[in-house]
Amino acid sequence: MICLSYSDYSHSQSNGRYRPISTDCFLLEFISLIFYPTYDLQVMSQYTHNCRLLARRCHQWHHVQRPYLSTCSQTGPKVCIIGSGPAGFYTAQQILKGNPSIHVDILDRLPLPYGLVRFGVAPDHPEVKNVINTFAATAENERCSFVGNVSVGKDVSIHELQQAYNVVVLSYGAEADRELGIPGEGLVGVESARSFVGWYNGLPEHRHLQPNLNTEVAVVIGQGNVALDIARILLTPIRLLQETDITEYALEALTRSKIRRVHVVGRRGPLQAAFTIKELREMVTMPDCRTVFTAEDFSGVEEALAGIPRPRKRLTELMLKSVTGRGQTEQEVQRLADASREFYVKFLRSPIQVLPSADGKRLRALELAVNVLEGSGKSVRARSTDDREVIDCGLILRSVGYRSVAIEKSIPFDHSHGTIAHENGKVNGKQGLYCSGWVKRGPTGVILDTMSDGFQTGKLILRDIESGVVSAETRPGSEAILRHLSNKGVQTVSFDDWKRIDAVEIERGRERGKPREKLTDLKEMLRICTER
Repeated sequence: MICLSYSDYSHSQSNGRYRPISTDCFLLEFISLIFYPTYDLQVMSQYTHNCRLLARRCHQWHHVQRPYLSTCSQTGPKVCIIGSGPAGFYTAQQILKGNPSIHVDILDRLPLPYGLVRFGVAPDHPEVKNVINTFAATAENERCSFVGNVSVGKDVSIHELQQAYNVVVLSYGAEADRELGIPGEGLVGVESARSFVGWYNGLPEHRHLQPNLNTEVAVVIGQGNVALDIARILLTPIRLLQETDITEYALEALTRSKIRRVHVVGRRGPLQAAFTIKELREMVTMPDCRTVFTAEDFSGVEEALAGIPRPRKRLTELMLKSVTGRGQTEQEVQRLADASREFYVKFLRSPIQVLPSADGKRLRALELAVNVLEGSGKSVRARSTDDREVIDCGLILRSVGYRSVAIEKSIPFDHSHGTIAHENGKVNGKQGLYCSGWVKRGPTGVILDTMSDGFQTGKLILRDIESGVVSAETRPGSEAILRHLSNKGVQTVSFDDWKRIDAVEIERGRERGKPREKLTDLKEMLRICTER
């Protein structure tokens, strides 16, 4: 049986407010319904009435303003997952599905769930965010609780969590970015893709970023989907961005932006491009924007099409069509000629140094080395030549990958790869400690890859619990941790608290004609959570 840390509530039909109900009464109704005899019409009528009554009560129970679930009387194993992004939720889904006695708590350092889906997916890709509906259903599971605004390693240690739970899963993603390691990288005007994406997506720690948009030319270093997301946000007509959940301060800054040309630079060739066809097609068809490739970069590419996989072939054919202009209608030719903005894709280029302005403080330009490819297939590599190019620009965005960091010194960590040291998701030398997602395999792949990875770790945990590798003894779970956090003065955020924040965001978005207006002030979020 579940013990609630404060009274249950159901929705009153009369006044729309929440009123206390008796859990015992609900259980008695349920028991009486199950065992009610049905051997005559009068009793059968009463049985039907009870069914309707129970259905209403079940509906009330499902829509209850659910508090944290105290695990004081729960006898099943307790699992704590650190990180409420896709990896955390997919791991939780697998565990909850595989063992009906397990209880899962999902912790996050922010008062907000969903991680990369909320803060990484581009605002003009709402269809990708639909996975949030699945995550919300998991969080609403009676054996699952979300506990936000908890910084593991600061508010509570891994050791303390392991004392309270049978299993602890590290799924906190990649919170840092890789650097180029070139001269001038620290100049004003050079930003990381992670901070820029966080800025327009409302990540609280990046809300005060001030990217230089008072320039005509920007360069994005890297050619993955994140790089194309950034280029698209910089070049998309404002009227289209106004319909998304991009933050209002980013929208205002982009409205004033003078950027008219974006270069996306990669060290290898067209056949090794890391972006996908969907992202490229969005750029090729963008209103008032012309996509420009360098024809010399495609030498020998058309002849290689026959031997490459179909997805790569389709992507390459789209690039070749843009290079040659084959199949373009008169209207398309005119649209490209009239475009006021340009998107340049530059292959076979590596950044050498960021050139400073006269005062030595700001960037002035980016110097590139021209590369040639050596090897073939998956072993192909780029080698720099003595040829150089310089792009005058006022903004450089570094998009060469994210990396995870060690959440605590006690966790074995592979700093060279930016991942936790593990074997198939089981942390090396740490009984009952597991990992999933980017912190496990590195920041690669899409949400579908993270789903498979989370399921894999979840299945491993289920097997270890069933086989006795992990102790299934009763642990205090959230009861001990919530008490510990309360004693330290930490204001935790439940999933119902998050729904209050969610409602405010949706209402503010409605006032602006947007799906939502994301809150970025942590103090405001916590204040909203306390309002009743």
